Amino acid sequence: MHEIIIITITAASIGLIHTMLGPDHYLPFIVMARARKWSLARTSCITVLCGIGHVSSSVVLGIIGIALGISLNKLGAIESFRGGFAAWLLIAFGLGYFVWGVFTARKNRPHKHWHAHGDTSMPIHKHKHKHNEAQLHVHKGEKAKNLTPWILFTIFVFGPCEPLIPLLIYPAAKSSTFGLVLVTSVFGVVTIATMLSIVILLSLGANLLPMGRLERYTHALAGATICLCGITIRFLGL
Repeated sequence: MHEIIIITITAASIGLIHTMLGPDHYLPFIVMARARKWSLARTSCITVLCGIGHVSSSVVLGIIGIALGISLNKLGAIESFRGGFAAWLLIAFGLGYFVWGVFTARKNRPHKHWHAHGDTSMPIHKHKHKHNEAQLHVHKGEKAKNLTPWILFTIFVFGPCEPLIPLLIYPAAKSSTFGLVLVTSVFGVVTIATMLSIVILLSLGANLLPMGRLERYTHALAGATICLCGITIRFLGL
């Protein structure tokens, strides 16, 4: 029991540090919330959902691997592959969203129209305006389904919690179901709570930043940020 308590405290510490040092755990939610104007409640729900998928996938893999007697090295290799795949998914999604954001910004740029009135005594004049985002995204009165949260969820399911599986080895070796549940639960709760806390705090701060003329580029900036997150994971190992 003493060893299980030590491992549980270690799991909580690693969950906290692992999440804080991984910008992919929170930046995608912050920038997408700002770009798509999600409420804080919706942003929080999406963050928690993705966090559950993120932790659960490693838990399931770890338990199955341990039950089948797969070595820690092989499980580590699987997690490494999943991490690389998730990084490429982030890069692809971010790049695609960036391109779409640039296209949207160009379509929404201010432009001028000439207007003529029926009264010939009135001169032809022009004025500058831009189309709002609702006009750009509504076609024939129907709104397109928002797949962004589900894309993020899929990416986070593929993304591994690398430190979790080694933490499960000791309670599994001792055949301690209580230890497995305790270590897994503590790691998961701390990881998700840290993700949620950072997302809420930084989202509140981001909403206070004046964007000015950059407002129409928020989608492009969000895509670029997510793409950079994927690049840092894939090539810098963050």
